[in-house]
Amino acid sequence: MDQQSSVRRGRFSMVKGIVVRRGLPHRLTPVVFAFYMAGIMAFLMCLVITAANGGVGPGYLETVLDAYALAMPVAFLCVLVVRPVVVRLVTLTIEKDSVR
Repeated sequence: MDQQSSVRRGRFSMVKGIVVRRGLPHRLTPVVFAFYMAGIMAFLMCLVITAANGGVGPGYLETVLDAYALAMPVAFLCVLVVRPVVVRLVTLTIEKDSVR
């Protein structure tokens, strides 16, 4: 067995340990949800708004990433703040289960 394959096995076992352990505590679910939602939505909006304002040409991706650097943290904080309001609105909008 050579040293390179031993290193690969060591890295694999470390990654496997992280995947098997998988995680953050359940109480962080709203924060993780906000992080993913903000990240995806901010990136998509940066793509669209940058294309609408300047078109798709040279430097487009760089401009998108510059905008994303600002948009992502702002979107993350907004989702954290707005989430409880949205949960309440959904609760008011959806009918309650009737006992049958």
